[in-house]
Amino acid sequence: MPPMPPITKALMLACVGMFCAQQLMPMLILWLALFPLQSGAFMPWQVVSYAFLHGDIVHLFFNMLGLWMFGSELERVWGQKRYAQLLLASVLAAAAVQLLVTSGMGSMRPTVGASGALFGLLLSFGMLFPDRVIMPLFPPIPMKAKVFVAVFGALELLLGWTGGGGVAHFAHLGGMLGAYLLMQYWRRGRR
Repeated sequence: MPPMPPITKALMLACVGMFCAQQLMPMLILWLALFPLQSGAFMPWQVVSYAFLHGDIVHLFFNMLGLWMFGSELERVWGQKRYAQLLLASVLAAAAVQLLVTSGMGSMRPTVGASGALFGLLLSFGMLFPDRVIMPLFPPIPMKAKVFVAVFGALELLLGWTGGGGVAHFAHLGGMLGAYLLMQYWRRGRR
């Protein structure tokens, strides 16, 4: 295995460090989670800071696994600058979509997690390596990256519309949208 690239490693360490800090100081959620605009607790930095927090160890584990699986290769292909731009676009788009959804629903629940960024990486991986066969943990069936992305995107849309148990499914889709728009911008710039 090649060594882990620097931005991926730094993000994984930051997320694990913040998770440990959350356990010691639960009030961090009040300052750093993404609160809905109408909640009275929203602060501008939350559109980025929420991505470093996680709801529990399982949430953290799967996000870090995905960051390692997809992010490491994308960082090696794109380099640090472009990789960081894509992550930021995914995080910001996920936050924007989540804020729109929570405003429309009248929800007051905060959002945490790097899942929006992860879904942006997933979409990017599928666009760059559409025919690469990957083996997901759930279900353990080998499939091409483009199929994996389509299945997870459709599942997120379905779960978002049916109200999938406190998970920010539309934030995940927002992360995919941010990545897609930035990749299209990069492609137009090459022409």
